[in-house]
Amino acid sequence: MSLIEIILIAIGLAMDCFAVSIASSICYGRYNWPKIVRMALFFGLFQGAMPLIGWGVGIGLAKYICAVDHWLALGILGYLGGKMIYESFAGDDEEEEMCDAKSPYGSLRMVTILAVATSIDALATGLIFVPYGNLMFSASGVIALVSFLFTMVGCVLGVTFGKRIKFNVEAIGGLILVGIGLKIFIEHMFL
Repeated sequence: MSLIEIILIAIGLAMDCFAVSIASSICYGRYNWPKIVRMALFFGLFQGAMPLIGWGVGIGLAKYICAVDHWLALGILGYLGGKMIYESFAGDDEEEEMCDAKSPYGSLRMVTILAVATSIDALATGLIFVPYGNLMFSASGVIALVSFLFTMVGCVLGVTFGKRIKFNVEAIGGLILVGIGLKIFIEHMFL
């Protein structure tokens, strides 16, 4: 797996962080750097750690996974990407709920919950790295860094432009993940 593919996977996984960070910073209404940095750190940490956990579980099953790794990559990335695309068109009620005055949005508890929720998909992604051995450690760092950066940028965009811009980043992330899954599958089956 090349560095470009790892970066593209990281970008696809970071789209949830990006979308949530935009929505949360709209709720802040102003630059709140401690909350922005905390959110970016938590999102990056969880996005980087979850694939490591998935990879660690997968190592025990490596002899079985290597035989079907291309099918696994297609299935996992296709499912996650498809889910992201579907959810991106499902509705915007979530943003209003996040900005509810009674919501403890921005609290340490809420940021932790959001970090876990946005990184669940990354857990399954760790399985596709099983055939590549210790490459997972580098990939995990790239995923964490990209998620951190996308969260920071999302927060800045959310505060700066607020509700004036509508751009479906989650659908783009889903398309990236589906595309990478197809590429891995095609390379293994036909090249």
